Amino acid sequence: MAADALSDVLKAVRLTGATFFDIVARAPWAAESAPRELLLPKILPGASNLIAYHVITEGSCYASMDGVESMALEAGDVIVFTRGDLHVLSSSPGMRADPEADDSLAALVGRRLPIRLDIGNEGPVSAKFVCGFLACDAQPFNPLLDNLPPIIRVSGRPNRDEPGSDADWLAQFVRLAIAESGDKRAGGESVLARLSELMFIEVVRRHLASLAPAQAGWLAGLRDPFVGKALTLLHARPAHDWTIEELGRGVGLSRSVLAERFADLVGVPPMLYLAKWRMQIAAGMLSAGNATMAAIAAEIGYGSEAAFSRAFKKLVGQPPSAWRRRGGDGPSGASN
Repeated sequence: MAADALSDVLKAVRLTGATFFDIVARAPWAAESAPRELLLPKILPGASNLIAYHVITEGSCYASMDGVESMALEAGDVIVFTRGDLHVLSSSPGMRADPEADDSLAALVGRRLPIRLDIGNEGPVSAKFVCGFLACDAQPFNPLLDNLPPIIRVSGRPNRDEPGSDADWLAQFVRLAIAESGDKRAGGESVLARLSELMFIEVVRRHLASLAPAQAGWLAGLRDPFVGKALTLLHARPAHDWTIEELGRGVGLSRSVLAERFADLVGVPPMLYLAKWRMQIAAGMLSAGNATMAAIAAEIGYGSEAAFSRAFKKLVGQPPSAWRRRGGDGPSGASN
């Protein structure tokens, strides 16, 4: 049941894959990510977060980011930079790319996908990889992004000992991405965009499965049988006039035990979580621009526009009318 809450959040944050690079690299080489502020407006105008991922399809390379030790990657590995931080892929650790390459890479966004690039010298190919960028909403409330580490690395190499395992599923995504990048068939751009989203979701599921038993946070709450069920109930009926007593009965725990368990794992009490989630739904409706304030208030469980406006300003830091005017690209001065 908890997986439904994950799907709910993924839908609400407008996860959108729109760019796909197919890169052939010859050593020595280095490829540096373009700045987030250059890419985001071209991928999803108004979005506040950029997710970058790289799938190594042949050879090997290194990935590095400021403050993080270089990581060796091999064919089949997938590395995701969940906040779009500046990073480098290279043939050897510690290398940097030409700073002017940042602007030229960003300028390529918008061309027909996949965008083919050859980098490095004239020597033999040392690595091939595909790079994708996803944009999504980080404001006003994105419990998934708030709880992901800045870097996630997983292996998509087939597991011969466990056919049908998660690694095999990810390997299938990798093979499909390679096939689509090699054959420019009709609808290829849409397929590549959807593959980007599917690969990211699979990486998140793999990360969720790998969490330590003592781990706290929203993802750990999803995995907990009681808190996960509570999250599912809240997401299924966000407009319902929930009380902690009713929620406790729904999951089979007393009011006090559920409140403590939920706050320990998720980081906020259940009713505050519900209020924040309602504001995320409202923000999406405001950004879409086709619903009245009264309709939005009713959709998320407020009896009047005034009550909704007060709650939105308190939790988001600005009135809903200001959020709508700015397309959601505003401050997130949430108040607890």
